[in-house]
Amino acid sequence: MLNTTHEDKGKIMITKKGLQQMLSDTESYNIERTESTGNMDKFCQAICAFSNDISDSGKSGYLIIGAKDNGELSGLQVDDKLLLQIANIRTDGNILPQPIMTVEKFSFGEGDVLVAEVQPSEFPPVRYRGRVWVRVGPRKSTATEAEEKILTERRLSNVHTFDAMPCLGTSIDDLDVSHIRKEFLPKAVAEDVLGEDKRDITDQLASLGLYDLRYNCPTNGAIVLFGKNPERHVHGAYIQYVRFKGKDRAGDILNEHKFSGNLCRVLPKIDAFVETSISQKRPIPVSVLREETVPKYPYWATRELLMNAIMHRDYEGNAPIQFYEYDDRIEIQNPGGLYGKVSPDNFPNVSDYRNPFIAEAMKVLGYVNRFSRGVYRVQKELEENGNGQASFDFSLITAFRVVENVSQKYFEEGFGGETTQEKPKKDPRKAQERPKKSPRKIEDEILDEIKNFPQVTRKDLAKRLNRTEDSIRYYLRRMVKEGVIKHEGSTKAGKWIIIK
Repeated sequence: MLNTTHEDKGKIMITKKGLQQMLSDTESYNIERTESTGNMDKFCQAICAFSNDISDSGKSGYLIIGAKDNGELSGLQVDDKLLLQIANIRTDGNILPQPIMTVEKFSFGEGDVLVAEVQPSEFPPVRYRGRVWVRVGPRKSTATEAEEKILTERRLSNVHTFDAMPCLGTSIDDLDVSHIRKEFLPKAVAEDVLGEDKRDITDQLASLGLYDLRYNCPTNGAIVLFGKNPERHVHGAYIQYVRFKGKDRAGDILNEHKFSGNLCRVLPKIDAFVETSISQKRPIPVSVLREETVPKYPYWATRELLMNAIMHRDYEGNAPIQFYEYDDRIEIQNPGGLYGKVSPDNFPNVSDYRNPFIAEAMKVLGYVNRFSRGVYRVQKELEENGNGQASFDFSLITAFRVVENVSQKYFEEGFGGETTQEKPKKDPRKAQERPKKSPRKIEDEILDEIKNFPQVTRKDLAKRLNRTEDSIRYYLRRMVKEGVIKHEGSTKAGKWIIIK
């Protein structure tokens, strides 16, 4: 065995001397060398296979770019672009659960070498674009059903998070299996792999960490995600929205709503609610000839903060997520403080997951884009929209609170004007007296697309309008129910008809 690494987990361990030894060791099966720099599929497959560690060696795997099969260097010059490409594999969402890997560049006289060190995952099977890749000796291929079962059993023995635990007293009948088959599995597993998979639904869910074969019941995570009545088993699994008049809870309640049900059904409703009821766009003149549409709260940033609360909350308690709106701010509070490796000092640079399987499913469904990066984009969008940065309260210990202030731009009178805080008498009341353009709703955008192309599919609409398919489905169903549109023919070959 080569003495190439230290034992500190989570950092690149290999030394330059150790790398030289590794390059000359052409018989080790936990090393993959390549001269190519452009085959990202090959790199991702190798990282996925090392993460799964089918042999259960407990050893890290090494992807070495810039070396020939015989260990000789190819003369590669590693630039920042290549470093970033390989490093981004960890967080781009194509490999789930997220791999534990580090990347480092080494320079020699004969050329550079880029090394990606990949640690075995605690949550196998790990998938790259829906496929489970494994390495048995020198062979790298997609896993057989038997190999996938081994990885699934290993996951069950490793995990101790609440969402991975069996929800005792439940059965497969407590899940919306039809929705799982139609909406979740096609997104979680590659189409051809799913087509060839003849296993029972319980085995399929078990391979995704959502069913416990030992107790023959769904996991807590599966109940939260797909349960017919999740609150019956996980009592605090809902979101409580309240709109207060004024700046504290002493004011009258202007609106309230309880978002209950499984996450697969609730998430598109929350998505739509934030866009239509919270964002509240209005045009602000920025010059004589141009207007800028400014939302009270930027849609994506608010949505991201809510999704983070849903993903990271403690589901063992009975308290719901509190989504409270006041005249001057929004407060989102979820049960459960900072988790695992995360502390006030390293937030948001370090991430850890209280609910890794719920987080993975939300990524698959399109509600989490890039792990660990959302907070930075949130702060940027809030700043640009005139809200100022969100503040995070870590003092509650057993809860986590984020505050998003209302946009000051939203209340501006236009170019050369003053803000609400500077001239209270001109605050939104006077703004309301001015003629202004009503914001276009998503329904109008959908109608425009249908007018131009009646055969448009839900997938096409989601892509063109930059929305999730679940969000588009929600609006389409509502528009059909209201008699605005109807669909004739099959899902693939049919067309939409505008009724009114």
